[in-house]
Amino acid sequence: MVNISSEIAAVAVIFLVAGAILTWSFYRAKPYGQLGILPWLQSLALIAPWLIFFGLFAAGIELNLAVILFLLVASTIIYIYLGNRLRLLKTNQIIEPKVNLAVSQSVTPLETPAAVTVIVPDVMPISEQDLKVIQSIFGIDTFFATETISFQEGAIFKGNLRGEPDIVHSRLTQKLSNHFGDKYRLFLVEGTEEKPVVIILPKTNDPSPATLAQKNLSLVLLVATIVTSLEAAGILLGFDLFSNWQRYREAIPLSLGLWSVLIAHEIGHLIIAKRHNVRLSLPYFLPTWQIGSFGAITRFESLLPNRSVLFDIAFAGPALGGLVSLILLIVGLTLSNSASLFQIPSTFFQSSILVSFLARIVLGDELQNAVISVHPLTVIGWLGLVITALNLLPAGQLDGGRIVQAIYGRKIARRTTVATLVILGIISLVNSSNPIPLYWTILVAFLQRELERPSLNELTEPDDTRAGWGLLLLFLMLATLIPLSPSLAGRLGIGG
Repeated sequence: MVNISSEIAAVAVIFLVAGAILTWSFYRAKPYGQLGILPWLQSLALIAPWLIFFGLFAAGIELNLAVILFLLVASTIIYIYLGNRLRLLKTNQIIEPKVNLAVSQSVTPLETPAAVTVIVPDVMPISEQDLKVIQSIFGIDTFFATETISFQEGAIFKGNLRGEPDIVHSRLTQKLSNHFGDKYRLFLVEGTEEKPVVIILPKTNDPSPATLAQKNLSLVLLVATIVTSLEAAGILLGFDLFSNWQRYREAIPLSLGLWSVLIAHEIGHLIIAKRHNVRLSLPYFLPTWQIGSFGAITRFESLLPNRSVLFDIAFAGPALGGLVSLILLIVGLTLSNSASLFQIPSTFFQSSILVSFLARIVLGDELQNAVISVHPLTVIGWLGLVITALNLLPAGQLDGGRIVQAIYGRKIARRTTVATLVILGIISLVNSSNPIPLYWTILVAFLQRELERPSLNELTEPDDTRAGWGLLLLFLMLATLIPLSPSLAGRLGIGG
């Protein structure tokens, strides 16, 4: 009875959190009228079916496949319809930012940036001649600079933003380029006082390309991951590869299945990065004996133009890798029969809400048996989902951390990083028999806890459509990693 009550409370908390997020995003979108509400409705259309699925599933109410497909198709149709409405609205409506109107009414012709600019300190990293030219790019219709402060190899310009951030940044960058070519970079970010500031840094401050040593490290990790993926496949097949090297061919098919997920993930990042002219480093794969690999670390080797680009690149990898994993899992479940290779306890499916949900749909009452025969693709797909979900944890430079930073900003991203580390640490202590949480805690704490450097235009937020997709991906991450409790699994008929 206690378990059932706690599960109901947990489901209630999940729905309250989802409702709070949707309410917050609605009020965030409301001031923009239809241009804000339509993307919010798109986000709702994407999330609603999943909330219905897992809400009813947690309550022990099953939906048949026809209803599920209907909801997904309806959600897609609504999303496309709203997208068409949004594009039409953007085409027919020209937005004049209210801030520009207010500024044009309040600023007098006598005000000039040079008249109020104060330089602190006297010695600047930028030459005096360059500094004067840089100050001249500001104006009352873009950014009204009031103070100049030395910063690293460049300067910070405090003042007042006089327009939409993306338009202002584009105009200032163009002016800077007209004067200096590719010599300087212009960042539009939020300052320590939570007000917009402009930072000018020389090109030499750009991210450095990978060194020869780093490329060699990437190669070594690649080879190590190939070995561990073969070892993990061997363990799944019931033998130790290091003790039975002659059986390596038996492990190759399963290893290739795992690599299909890893490669799809990296291809997703690479395709979108090339589309936005962003350079990525070689992937640094993370070998592990447990499941072959934990994915890869990829660094940005060029500056990002804005937070939307950060989101797109971070989202593309787990989206494509997760899709491949999901397809492998569903195909594996569909192909499973009494003659399938793997014999696993039905309690295996209790380790993930998402996996158990899909297995219940495909396998039905067979999950009530103590042991179930499953196709190898089922295991590979599940491992792929776990790898994808681990990379979606909202911490630091993991894909999930990048997504949170892109959507909600650096302050929220720092908090989610700390919260993730704390939760992983607690799980490591409570579930000491599973080394994965401890491994991931150490990895994030020492290698991935820092946020990505700010983009050139840090003030323009991604649209609500991206926010909806990001929220959906993070939701699926939780559904993959959170297990079913034994009592709930029993009510759903999962486990003999």
